[in-house]
Amino acid sequence: MRITCDYLVVGSGVAGLTFALDAAKKGEVVLVTKRARSEANTNYAQGGIAAVLDPADSFDAHVQDTLVAGAGLCHKNAVELCVREGPASIARLQEIGARFDPAEHPKPGGPKLDLHLEGGHSARRVAHTGDMSGREIERALLEAVAAEQNIRVLEEHTAIDLITLAKFGGPEICAGAYVLDVAAGKVVTILARETVLAAGGAGKVYLYTTNPDVATGDGIAMAYRAGAEIRNMEFYQFHPTCLFDPQAKSFLVSEVVRGEGGILRGADGAPFMKRYDERAELAPRDIVARAIDHEMKRTGAEHVLLDITHKPKAFIEEHFPGINAQLKAFGYDMSTEPIPVVPAAHYCCGGVSTDLDGRTSIPGLWAIGEVACTGLHGANRLASNSLLEGVVFGRRASIAIAKHEAGRVWPDVPDWDSGEAGTSDEAVVITQNWDELRRLMWNYVGIVRSTKRLRRAARRIALLQEEIAEYYWNYFVTRDLLELRNIATVAQLIVECAAARRESRGLHYTIDHLETDGRMARDMVVKRGVPAHLA
Repeated sequence: MRITCDYLVVGSGVAGLTFALDAAKKGEVVLVTKRARSEANTNYAQGGIAAVLDPADSFDAHVQDTLVAGAGLCHKNAVELCVREGPASIARLQEIGARFDPAEHPKPGGPKLDLHLEGGHSARRVAHTGDMSGREIERALLEAVAAEQNIRVLEEHTAIDLITLAKFGGPEICAGAYVLDVAAGKVVTILARETVLAAGGAGKVYLYTTNPDVATGDGIAMAYRAGAEIRNMEFYQFHPTCLFDPQAKSFLVSEVVRGEGGILRGADGAPFMKRYDERAELAPRDIVARAIDHEMKRTGAEHVLLDITHKPKAFIEEHFPGINAQLKAFGYDMSTEPIPVVPAAHYCCGGVSTDLDGRTSIPGLWAIGEVACTGLHGANRLASNSLLEGVVFGRRASIAIAKHEAGRVWPDVPDWDSGEAGTSDEAVVITQNWDELRRLMWNYVGIVRSTKRLRRAARRIALLQEEIAEYYWNYFVTRDLLELRNIATVAQLIVECAAARRESRGLHYTIDHLETDGRMARDMVVKRGVPAHLA
Protein backbone atom coordinates (compact mmCIF):
# COMPACT_ATOMS: atom_id res chain seq x y z
CA MET A 1 0.00 0.00 0.00
CA ARG A 2 1.21 3.50 -0.83
CA ILE A 3 0.02 6.88 0.48
CA THR A 4 1.11 10.30 -0.76
CA CYS A 5 0.72 13.61 1.08
CA ASP A 6 2.25 17.04 1.42
CA TYR A 7 3.25 16.64 5.06
CA LEU A 8 3.88 13.46 7.02
CA VAL A 9 3.85 13.96 10.81
CA VAL A 10 5.13 11.20 13.10
CA GLY A 11 3.64 11.68 16.57
CA SER A 12 0.47 13.08 18.12
CA GLY A 13 1.67 15.16 21.07
CA VAL A 14 1.52 18.94 21.46
CA ALA A 15 4.23 19.63 18.86
CA GLY A 16 2.88 17.32 16.15
CA LEU A 17 -0.72 18.43 16.59
CA THR A 18 0.23 22.13 16.63
CA PHE A 19 2.17 21.70 13.41
CA ALA A 20 -0.57 19.65 11.75
CA LEU A 21 -3.25 22.25 12.44
CA ASP A 22 -1.20 25.02 10.84
CA ALA A 23 0.15 22.94 7.96
CA ALA A 24 -3.36 21.78 7.01
CA LYS A 25 -4.04 25.31 5.76
CA LYS A 26 -1.31 24.80 3.17
CA GLY A 27 -1.63 21.15 2.15
CA GLU A 28 -2.67 17.61 2.99
CA VAL A 29 -1.36 16.22 6.29
CA VAL A 30 -1.02 12.54 7.24
CA LEU A 31 -0.34 12.08 10.95
CA VAL A 32 0.74 8.64 12.16
CA THR A 33 0.68 7.60 15.80
CA LYS A 34 1.58 4.17 17.05
CA ARG A 35 -1.30 3.73 19.46
CA ALA A 36 -4.44 5.82 20.11
CA ARG A 37 -4.03 9.44 19.06
CA SER A 38 -4.20 10.71 22.65
CA GLU A 39 -1.43 8.37 23.86
CA ALA A 40 1.48 10.79 23.97
CA ASN A 41 3.71 12.24 26.69
CA THR A 42 1.70 15.46 26.43
CA ASN A 43 -1.38 13.71 27.75
CA TYR A 44 0.46 12.83 30.97
CA ALA A 45 2.01 16.24 31.64
CA GLN A 46 0.74 17.41 35.02
CA GLY A 47 2.41 20.70 35.86
CA GLY A 48 1.59 23.08 33.03
CA ILE A 49 3.17 25.43 30.50
CA ALA A 50 5.60 28.19 31.47
CA ALA A 51 5.20 31.73 30.14
CA VAL A 52 5.50 35.29 31.38
CA LEU A 53 1.87 36.17 32.13
CA ASP A 54 2.27 38.36 35.22
CA PRO A 55 3.26 42.04 34.79
CA ALA A 56 5.47 41.60 37.86
CA ASP A 57 7.43 38.92 35.98
CA SER A 58 9.71 39.56 32.98
CA PHE A 59 11.09 37.91 29.87
CA ASP A 60 14.59 38.53 31.17
CA ALA A 61 13.82 36.63 34.38
CA HIS A 62 12.39 33.64 32.51
CA VAL A 63 15.38 33.65 30.17
CA GLN A 64 17.81 33.80 33.09
CA ASP A 65 16.06 30.98 34.96
CA THR A 66 16.27 28.81 31.84
CA LEU A 67 19.94 29.60 31.31
CA VAL A 68 20.79 28.82 34.94
CA ALA A 69 18.99 25.47 34.78
CA GLY A 70 20.72 24.68 31.46
CA ALA A 71 24.16 24.83 33.12
CA GLY A 72 25.93 26.82 30.43
CA LEU A 73 24.78 24.88 27.37
CA CYS A 74 21.53 26.61 26.41
CA HIS A 75 21.57 28.45 23.11
CA LYS A 76 20.56 31.92 24.24
CA ASN A 77 18.86 32.77 20.93
CA ALA A 78 16.62 29.70 21.27
CA VAL A 79 15.80 30.57 24.88
CA GLU A 80 14.95 34.20 24.13
CA LEU A 81 12.83 33.23 21.13
CA CYS A 82 10.86 30.63 23.05
CA VAL A 83 10.32 32.82 26.11
CA ARG A 84 9.16 35.82 24.09
CA GLU A 85 6.71 33.70 22.12
CA GLY A 86 5.36 32.17 25.34
CA PRO A 87 2.38 34.48 26.00
CA ALA A 88 1.22 34.22 22.37
CA SER A 89 1.50 30.43 22.61
CA ILE A 90 -0.82 30.37 25.63
CA ALA A 91 -3.25 32.64 23.79
CA ARG A 92 -3.15 30.37 20.75
CA LEU A 93 -3.97 27.31 22.84
CA GLN A 94 -6.87 29.20 24.39
CA GLU A 95 -8.14 30.14 20.92
CA ILE A 96 -8.06 26.47 19.96
CA GLY A 97 -10.14 25.67 23.05
CA ALA A 98 -7.73 24.84 25.90
CA ARG A 99 -9.07 25.95 29.28
CA PHE A 100 -6.54 27.09 31.89
CA ASP A 101 -7.45 27.81 35.50
CA PRO A 102 -8.33 31.50 35.96
CA ALA A 103 -6.89 33.59 38.79
CA GLU A 104 -9.10 33.15 41.83
CA HIS A 105 -9.05 36.82 42.83
CA PRO A 106 -7.62 38.73 39.85
CA LYS A 107 -6.30 42.20 40.61
CA PRO A 108 -6.37 45.13 38.17
CA GLY A 109 -3.28 44.83 36.01
CA GLY A 110 -2.44 41.41 37.49
CA PRO A 111 -2.38 37.97 35.83
CA LYS A 112 -5.69 36.65 34.54
CA LEU A 113 -4.66 33.01 34.98
CA ASP A 114 -3.74 31.15 38.14
CA LEU A 115 0.03 30.65 37.98
CA HIS A 116 2.00 27.94 39.77
CA LEU A 117 5.58 28.18 41.01
CA GLU A 118 7.92 25.32 40.11
CA GLY A 119 11.53 24.42 40.86
CA GLY A 120 14.12 26.63 39.17
CA HIS A 121 11.63 29.45 38.49
CA SER A 122 12.05 32.81 40.22
CA ALA A 123 8.38 33.74 39.76
CA ARG A 124 4.96 32.18 39.35
CA ARG A 125 4.61 31.64 35.62
CA VAL A 126 3.18 28.14 35.05
CA ALA A 127 -0.33 28.22 33.54
CA HIS A 128 -2.20 25.03 34.30
CA THR A 129 -5.48 23.14 34.34
CA GLY A 130 -5.51 21.73 37.84
CA ASP A 131 -2.75 19.14 37.83
CA MET A 132 -3.79 17.63 34.48
CA SER A 133 -2.66 20.38 32.14
CA GLY A 134 -1.30 18.14 29.40
CA ARG A 135 -4.55 16.24 29.16
CA GLU A 136 -6.49 19.48 28.61
CA ILE A 137 -4.05 20.73 25.97
CA GLU A 138 -4.13 17.36 24.19
CA ARG A 139 -7.95 17.32 24.30
CA ALA A 140 -8.25 20.77 22.75
CA LEU A 141 -5.72 20.06 20.00
CA LEU A 142 -7.25 16.69 19.12
CA GLU A 143 -10.74 18.19 18.85
CA ALA A 144 -9.39 20.87 16.52
CA VAL A 145 -7.58 18.25 14.43
CA ALA A 146 -10.74 16.14 14.18
CA ALA A 147 -12.57 19.14 12.73
CA GLU A 148 -9.89 19.74 10.07
CA GLN A 149 -10.67 17.94 6.81
CA ASN A 150 -7.12 18.25 5.51
CA ILE A 151 -5.65 16.07 8.29
CA ARG A 152 -5.75 12.28 8.14
CA VAL A 153 -4.83 10.52 11.39
CA LEU A 154 -3.60 6.91 11.22
CA GLU A 155 -3.74 5.31 14.67
CA GLU A 156 -1.97 2.03 15.50
CA HIS A 157 0.67 2.85 12.86
CA THR A 158 4.33 2.56 13.85
CA ALA A 159 7.05 4.23 11.78
CA ILE A 160 9.81 1.78 10.87
CA ASP A 161 12.37 3.91 9.06
CA LEU A 162 12.62 7.15 7.15
CA ILE A 163 12.78 6.98 3.37
CA THR A 164 15.85 8.84 2.17
CA LEU A 165 16.69 8.98 -1.52
CA ALA A 166 20.35 8.39 -0.68
CA LYS A 167 19.41 4.76 0.06
CA PHE A 168 18.45 4.37 -3.59
CA GLY A 169 21.37 6.20 -5.17
CA GLY A 170 19.81 9.67 -5.08
CA PRO A 171 20.53 12.85 -3.11
CA GLU A 172 20.31 13.02 0.69
CA ILE A 173 16.65 14.04 0.87
CA CYS A 174 13.94 12.62 3.14
CA ALA A 175 10.86 11.60 1.17
CA GLY A 176 8.63 10.00 3.82
CA ALA A 177 8.68 6.80 5.86
CA TYR A 178 7.90 3.11 5.87
CA VAL A 179 5.13 2.60 8.45
CA LEU A 180 3.76 -0.61 9.99
CA ASP A 181 -0.03 -0.86 10.06
CA VAL A 182 -0.16 -2.85 13.29
CA ALA A 183 -3.73 -4.12 12.93
CA ALA A 184 -3.25 -5.33 9.35
CA GLY A 185 0.33 -6.50 9.85
CA LYS A 186 1.28 -4.70 6.62
CA VAL A 187 3.95 -2.10 5.87
CA VAL A 188 2.70 1.09 4.24
CA THR A 189 4.90 3.34 2.10
CA ILE A 190 4.06 6.97 2.91
CA LEU A 191 5.64 9.53 0.57
CA ALA A 192 5.64 13.17 1.63
CA ARG A 193 7.01 16.44 0.33
CA GLU A 194 8.13 17.21 3.91
CA THR A 195 8.45 14.82 6.87
CA VAL A 196 8.12 16.05 10.45
CA LEU A 197 9.33 14.02 13.43
CA ALA A 198 7.28 14.79 16.55
CA ALA A 199 7.67 11.36 18.10
CA GLY A 200 8.50 12.48 21.65
CA GLY A 201 11.03 11.15 24.11
CA ALA A 202 12.66 7.89 25.12
CA GLY A 203 11.98 7.29 28.82
CA LYS A 204 11.43 3.57 28.26
CA VAL A 205 15.16 3.16 27.66
CA TYR A 206 15.38 3.18 31.47
CA LEU A 207 13.93 0.66 33.90
CA TYR A 208 12.06 3.33 35.89
CA THR A 209 10.38 6.16 34.03
CA THR A 210 7.48 8.58 34.30
CA ASN A 211 6.82 8.17 30.57
CA PRO A 212 4.05 6.08 28.98
CA ASP A 213 4.91 2.94 27.02
CA VAL A 214 5.05 4.81 23.70
CA ALA A 215 8.20 6.75 24.69
CA THR A 216 10.80 4.53 23.02
CA GLY A 217 12.89 7.12 21.15
CA ASP A 218 11.57 6.15 17.72
CA GLY A 219 12.15 9.54 16.11
CA ILE A 220 15.70 9.93 17.39
CA ALA A 221 16.64 6.38 16.36
CA MET A 222 15.15 6.71 12.87
CA ALA A 223 16.84 10.06 12.29
CA TYR A 224 20.20 8.64 13.39
CA ARG A 225 19.86 5.65 11.06
CA ALA A 226 18.98 8.03 8.23
CA GLY A 227 22.20 10.00 8.83
CA ALA A 228 20.87 13.04 10.68
CA GLU A 229 22.94 14.86 13.28
CA ILE A 230 22.04 14.04 16.90
CA ARG A 231 23.01 16.25 19.83
CA ASN A 232 23.49 16.15 23.64
CA MET A 233 22.08 12.69 24.34
CA GLU A 234 24.04 12.44 27.60
CA PHE A 235 21.58 14.85 29.23
CA TYR A 236 18.64 12.72 30.30
CA GLN A 237 16.50 14.33 32.96
CA PHE A 238 15.31 12.25 35.89
CA HIS A 239 12.20 13.56 37.58
CA PRO A 240 12.83 13.56 41.34
CA THR A 241 9.43 12.31 42.44
CA CYS A 242 7.86 9.23 40.89
CA LEU A 243 5.55 7.24 43.18
CA PHE A 244 7.33 4.24 44.69
CA ASP A 245 4.74 1.48 44.56
CA PRO A 246 4.72 -1.84 42.67
CA GLN A 247 1.24 -1.10 41.29
CA ALA A 248 2.26 2.33 39.96
CA LYS A 249 4.40 1.61 36.91
CA SER A 250 5.12 5.23 36.02
CA PHE A 251 3.00 7.60 38.10
CA LEU A 252 4.56 11.04 38.39
CA VAL A 253 3.99 13.24 41.44
CA SER A 254 4.27 16.69 39.89
CA GLU A 255 6.95 19.29 40.55
CA VAL A 256 4.10 21.56 41.60
CA VAL A 257 3.67 19.64 44.87
CA ARG A 258 7.14 20.85 45.88
CA GLY A 259 6.48 24.25 44.36
CA GLU A 260 3.45 24.65 46.59
CA GLY A 261 5.28 23.67 49.78
CA GLY A 262 5.96 19.92 49.67
CA ILE A 263 8.98 18.84 51.75
CA LEU A 264 11.32 15.97 50.95
CA ARG A 265 12.15 13.85 54.01
CA GLY A 266 14.38 10.85 54.61
CA ALA A 267 13.17 7.55 56.02
CA ASP A 268 13.67 9.03 59.51
CA GLY A 269 11.30 11.88 58.71
CA ALA A 270 13.99 14.58 58.68
CA PRO A 271 14.12 17.07 55.76
CA PHE A 272 17.40 16.85 53.84
CA MET A 273 17.37 19.17 50.82
CA LYS A 274 18.96 22.14 52.62
CA ARG A 275 22.12 20.06 52.94
CA TYR A 276 22.41 19.90 49.17
CA ASP A 277 21.19 23.30 47.95
CA GLU A 278 20.05 26.52 49.61
CA ARG A 279 16.95 26.51 47.39
CA ALA A 280 15.98 23.18 48.99
CA GLU A 281 12.90 21.64 47.30
CA LEU A 282 12.83 24.45 44.72
CA ALA A 283 16.27 23.64 43.30
CA PRO A 284 16.41 22.50 39.63
CA ARG A 285 15.49 18.89 38.97
CA ASP A 286 19.01 17.58 38.41
CA ILE A 287 20.09 18.76 41.85
CA VAL A 288 16.99 17.38 43.58
CA ALA A 289 17.23 14.02 41.79
CA ARG A 290 20.92 13.61 42.70
CA ALA A 291 20.19 14.59 46.31
CA ILE A 292 17.48 11.92 46.57
CA ASP A 293 19.72 9.35 44.89
CA HIS A 294 22.55 10.15 47.32
CA GLU A 295 20.22 10.07 50.32
CA MET A 296 18.87 6.65 49.31
CA LYS A 297 22.37 5.24 48.80
CA ARG A 298 23.64 6.80 52.05
CA THR A 299 20.85 5.32 54.17
CA GLY A 300 20.09 2.17 52.19
CA ALA A 301 16.44 3.25 51.84
CA GLU A 302 14.39 2.22 48.82
CA HIS A 303 12.70 5.63 48.63
CA VAL A 304 12.32 9.03 50.30
CA LEU A 305 9.13 10.78 51.41
CA LEU A 306 7.31 13.74 49.90
CA ASP A 307 5.32 15.46 52.62
CA ILE A 308 2.65 18.13 52.15
CA THR A 309 0.48 17.15 55.11
CA HIS A 310 1.11 20.57 56.70
CA LYS A 311 -1.21 22.10 54.08
CA PRO A 312 -4.99 22.08 54.66
CA LYS A 313 -6.91 19.23 53.10
CA ALA A 314 -9.02 21.70 51.09
CA PHE A 315 -5.84 23.24 49.63
CA ILE A 316 -4.59 19.82 48.51
CA GLU A 317 -7.92 18.84 46.96
CA GLU A 318 -8.13 22.15 45.10
CA HIS A 319 -4.54 22.26 43.81
CA PHE A 320 -3.88 18.56 43.14
CA PRO A 321 -7.23 16.93 42.29
CA GLY A 322 -5.84 14.48 39.74
CA ILE A 323 -2.73 13.50 41.69
CA ASN A 324 -4.73 13.19 44.92
CA ALA A 325 -7.35 10.96 43.29
CA GLN A 326 -4.75 8.71 41.66
CA LEU A 327 -2.79 8.39 44.88
CA LYS A 328 -5.96 7.37 46.70
CA ALA A 329 -6.51 4.70 44.07
CA PHE A 330 -3.08 3.33 45.02
CA GLY A 331 -3.96 3.51 48.72
CA TYR A 332 -2.31 6.80 49.74
CA ASP A 333 -3.82 10.01 51.12
CA MET A 334 -1.39 12.89 50.59
CA SER A 335 -3.37 15.09 53.02
CA THR A 336 -2.62 12.77 55.95
CA GLU A 337 0.62 10.90 55.13
CA PRO A 338 3.91 11.47 53.30
CA ILE A 339 4.16 9.80 49.89
CA PRO A 340 7.03 7.40 49.03
CA VAL A 341 8.88 8.66 45.95
CA VAL A 342 11.97 7.86 43.86
CA PRO A 343 13.61 9.54 40.85
CA ALA A 344 12.71 8.19 37.39
CA ALA A 345 13.72 8.92 33.81
CA HIS A 346 11.55 11.78 32.61
CA TYR A 347 12.78 13.93 29.72
CA CYS A 348 15.33 13.78 26.92
CA CYS A 349 17.12 17.14 26.71
CA GLY A 350 19.09 16.06 23.64
CA GLY A 351 17.72 14.83 20.35
CA VAL A 352 17.75 15.45 16.61
CA SER A 353 19.75 18.60 15.94
CA THR A 354 17.61 21.42 14.46
CA ASP A 355 17.72 25.11 13.73
CA LEU A 356 15.18 27.56 15.16
CA ASP A 357 12.56 26.49 12.62
CA GLY A 358 12.88 22.75 13.14
CA ARG A 359 15.10 21.94 10.14
CA THR A 360 17.39 18.96 10.61
CA SER A 361 20.66 18.26 8.79
CA ILE A 362 18.72 16.24 6.16
CA PRO A 363 16.70 18.23 3.58
CA GLY A 364 13.00 17.41 3.76
CA LEU A 365 13.24 16.25 7.39
CA TRP A 366 12.09 18.37 10.33
CA ALA A 367 11.97 17.68 14.06
CA ILE A 368 9.92 19.40 16.78
CA GLY A 369 9.14 18.85 20.44
CA GLU A 370 11.02 16.46 22.71
CA VAL A 371 12.49 14.52 19.78
CA ALA A 372 14.42 17.67 18.75
CA CYS A 373 17.40 19.45 20.24
CA THR A 374 16.86 23.17 19.61
CA GLY A 375 19.30 24.44 22.22
CA LEU A 376 16.50 25.55 24.56
CA HIS A 377 17.19 23.12 27.39
CA GLY A 378 20.97 22.92 27.41
CA ALA A 379 22.22 20.47 30.03
CA ASN A 380 18.98 20.46 32.03
CA ARG A 381 15.40 21.45 31.19
CA LEU A 382 13.66 24.05 33.32
CA ALA A 383 10.31 22.77 34.58
CA SER A 384 7.30 23.34 32.27
CA ASN A 385 9.36 24.67 29.37
CA SER A 386 8.63 21.50 27.38
CA LEU A 387 4.98 22.09 26.46
CA LEU A 388 5.96 25.65 25.58
CA GLU A 389 8.69 24.36 23.26
CA GLY A 390 6.20 22.07 21.52
CA VAL A 391 3.78 24.89 20.73
CA VAL A 392 6.46 27.43 19.75
CA PHE A 393 8.46 25.18 17.44
CA GLY A 394 5.43 23.36 16.05
CA ARG A 395 4.18 26.75 14.94
CA ARG A 396 7.57 27.93 13.67
CA ALA A 397 8.11 24.79 11.60
CA SER A 398 4.71 25.17 9.95
CA ILE A 399 5.49 28.78 8.99
CA ALA A 400 8.93 27.87 7.62
CA ILE A 401 7.59 24.92 5.63
CA ALA A 402 4.79 27.04 4.18
CA LYS A 403 7.42 29.24 2.55
CA HIS A 404 8.79 26.28 0.59
CA GLU A 405 7.84 25.66 -2.98
CA ALA A 406 5.31 22.81 -3.07
CA GLY A 407 6.68 21.49 -6.32
CA ARG A 408 8.78 18.61 -4.98
CA VAL A 409 7.54 15.49 -6.72
CA TRP A 410 7.04 12.19 -4.95
CA PRO A 411 9.96 9.94 -5.89
CA ASP A 412 9.75 6.52 -7.40
CA VAL A 413 11.05 4.41 -4.50
CA PRO A 414 10.42 0.71 -3.91
CA ASP A 415 7.83 -0.46 -1.42
CA TRP A 416 8.87 -2.37 1.69
CA ASP A 417 10.48 -5.73 0.92
CA SER A 418 10.34 -8.38 3.65
CA GLY A 419 12.74 -10.60 1.72
CA GLU A 420 13.13 -14.04 3.29
CA ALA A 421 11.71 -12.95 6.67
CA GLY A 422 9.29 -15.30 8.37
CA THR A 423 7.06 -15.48 11.42
CA SER A 424 8.96 -15.71 14.68
CA ASP A 425 8.48 -18.59 17.11
CA GLU A 426 10.83 -17.14 19.74
CA ALA A 427 9.47 -13.71 20.69
CA VAL A 428 10.96 -14.30 24.14
CA VAL A 429 14.17 -12.85 22.65
CA ILE A 430 12.45 -9.45 22.48
CA THR A 431 11.26 -9.63 26.09
CA GLN A 432 14.66 -10.77 27.39
CA ASN A 433 16.62 -8.09 25.53
CA TRP A 434 14.07 -5.40 26.43
CA ASP A 435 14.39 -6.13 30.15
CA GLU A 436 18.17 -6.47 30.11
CA LEU A 437 18.71 -3.28 28.13
CA ARG A 438 16.55 -1.11 30.39
CA ARG A 439 18.06 -2.55 33.58
CA LEU A 440 21.67 -2.05 32.47
CA MET A 441 20.85 1.55 31.46
CA TRP A 442 19.39 2.17 34.91
CA ASN A 443 22.35 0.63 36.75
CA TYR A 444 25.22 1.91 34.58
CA VAL A 445 23.97 5.06 32.85
CA GLY A 446 21.59 6.58 35.40
CA ILE A 447 21.67 9.63 37.67
CA VAL A 448 25.31 9.06 38.72
CA ARG A 449 27.80 7.58 36.23
CA SER A 450 31.41 6.44 36.03
CA THR A 451 33.81 5.69 33.20
CA LYS A 452 33.90 2.01 34.15
CA ARG A 453 30.08 1.72 34.16
CA LEU A 454 29.81 3.44 30.78
CA ARG A 455 32.35 1.03 29.28
CA ARG A 456 30.42 -1.95 30.62
CA ALA A 457 27.20 -0.52 29.21
CA ALA A 458 28.74 0.10 25.78
CA ARG A 459 30.02 -3.47 25.50
CA ARG A 460 26.73 -5.04 26.51
CA ILE A 461 24.63 -2.74 24.30
CA ALA A 462 26.77 -3.68 21.29
CA LEU A 463 26.11 -7.38 21.94
CA LEU A 464 22.39 -6.77 22.37
CA GLN A 465 22.30 -4.82 19.11
CA GLU A 466 23.85 -7.78 17.29
CA GLU A 467 21.11 -10.06 18.61
CA ILE A 468 18.41 -7.51 17.78
CA ALA A 469 19.74 -6.99 14.23
CA GLU A 470 19.80 -10.74 13.59
CA TYR A 471 16.22 -11.04 14.79
CA TYR A 472 15.14 -7.94 12.81
CA TRP A 473 16.39 -9.31 9.49
CA ASN A 474 15.08 -12.86 10.00
CA TYR A 475 11.50 -12.17 11.07
CA PHE A 476 8.54 -10.00 10.12
CA VAL A 477 8.58 -6.67 11.95
CA THR A 478 6.28 -6.10 14.92
CA ARG A 479 5.76 -3.02 17.05
CA ASP A 480 7.58 -4.67 19.97
CA LEU A 481 10.58 -5.47 17.80
CA LEU A 482 10.72 -1.95 16.36
CA GLU A 483 10.57 -0.39 19.83
CA LEU A 484 13.34 -2.67 21.09
CA ARG A 485 15.51 -1.79 18.10
CA ASN A 486 14.93 1.91 18.75
CA ILE A 487 15.66 1.93 22.48
CA ALA A 488 18.87 0.02 21.78
CA THR A 489 19.92 2.76 19.35
CA VAL A 490 19.01 5.48 21.86
CA ALA A 491 20.94 3.64 24.60
CA GLN A 492 23.98 3.53 22.31
CA LEU A 493 23.75 7.28 21.69
CA ILE A 494 23.34 8.16 25.37
CA VAL A 495 26.36 6.06 26.35
CA GLU A 496 28.51 7.35 23.50
CA CYS A 497 27.78 11.00 24.30
CA ALA A 498 28.18 10.45 28.06
CA ALA A 499 31.55 8.74 27.62
CA ALA A 500 32.83 11.61 25.47
CA ARG A 501 31.84 14.31 27.99
CA ARG A 502 34.61 14.14 30.58
CA GLU A 503 33.10 16.53 33.09
CA SER A 504 30.02 16.83 35.29
CA ARG A 505 27.48 19.32 33.96
CA GLY A 506 23.74 19.57 34.46
CA LEU A 507 22.15 16.15 34.13
CA HIS A 508 25.44 14.41 33.32
CA TYR A 509 27.18 13.61 36.59
CA THR A 510 30.21 11.33 36.68
CA ILE A 511 32.27 10.40 39.73
CA ASP A 512 35.42 10.32 37.58
CA HIS A 513 35.10 13.97 36.51
CA LEU A 514 33.30 15.80 39.31
CA GLU A 515 34.08 19.33 38.16
CA THR A 516 32.55 21.31 35.32
CA ASP A 517 35.13 22.06 32.64
CA GLY A 518 34.69 25.38 30.84
CA ARG A 519 36.47 23.99 27.79
CA MET A 520 33.59 21.54 27.33
CA ALA A 521 30.83 24.16 27.30
CA ARG A 522 29.80 23.01 23.84
CA ASP A 523 27.24 20.65 22.34
CA MET A 524 28.09 16.97 21.98
CA VAL A 525 27.32 15.89 18.42
CA VAL A 526 27.09 12.37 17.02
CA LYS A 527 26.21 11.14 13.56
CA ARG A 528 26.14 7.70 11.98
CA GLY A 529 29.74 6.81 11.18
CA VAL A 530 31.09 9.82 13.11
CA PRO A 531 31.99 9.36 16.82
CA ALA A 532 30.55 11.70 19.43
CA HIS A 533 32.52 14.95 19.58
CA LEU A 534 32.20 18.49 20.89
CA ALA A 535 30.88 20.89 18.24
